[in-house]
Amino acid sequence: MNPNCARCGKIVYPTEKVNCLDKFWHKACFHCETCKMTLNMKNYKGYEKKPYCNAHYPKQSFTMVADTPENLRLKQQSELQSQIRYKEEFEKNKGKGFSVVADTPELQRIKKTQDQISNIKYHEEFERSRMGPSPSEGAELERRNSQESTNYRRPAEQQQQPSHHIQPSNPVYQQQQPSSQSYGYKEPAAPASTQRNAPSGGGKRFRAVYDYNAADEDEVSFQDGDTIINVQQIDDGWMYGTVERTGDTGMLPANYVEAI
Repeated sequence: MNPNCARCGKIVYPTEKVNCLDKFWHKACFHCETCKMTLNMKNYKGYEKKPYCNAHYPKQSFTMVADTPENLRLKQQSELQSQIRYKEEFEKNKGKGFSVVADTPELQRIKKTQDQISNIKYHEEFERSRMGPSPSEGAELERRNSQESTNYRRPAEQQQQPSHHIQPSNPVYQQQQPSSQSYGYKEPAAPASTQRNAPSGGGKRFRAVYDYNAADEDEVSFQDGDTIINVQQIDDGWMYGTVERTGDTGMLPANYVEAI
């Protein structure tokens, strides 16, 4: 026996029968409930056992749920369970000095980004150390070293060694020649009481036992055998006097001369 059409109620014969949504339809009766567009088995969408096209398919919307006593009880119970769990986690992590942070997708993305940045920086530093400094960095380093070397006063007495006298084994004043790696070293300044202040009055006579070239404006140069007159003692390492041969007056190291 042939069934009836779900839309028009007439008999549906096998040649025009469409079996869909648990019902039988004529091919012409199987159309959209809204726009009446004829549908087939490939482009229809069923909603509440009624055919619809893709454009007029009903969209499901959420409805408000009434605050029934049962729903209020469930809500209150969920809040209590959340508070109990929070207190348990708080007591468990108490005293550890850190809090448990959920491993969310955002935190995972940030962690992955930080790892990539660290890896890139490591490779950049490795390649830079392997290739050596760039021309600009080398020029900057050379300029900086030249500026620092000009600030260091090289001791003059270390440039010339005594020719025919043995230097004292434990001199009172000794200046050391800087090594090639001691960039930026500055010799300590002399006390304020010994700088540029010539003592008054007469003094003793001394004879130079080594050659000495002045390393500063307030010092005097002399040669081995020169006589130094009007010598005044400034401190344990320096004196003030006049070279009799040249007439120059200034400071001189005490361990380069001997009393006459």
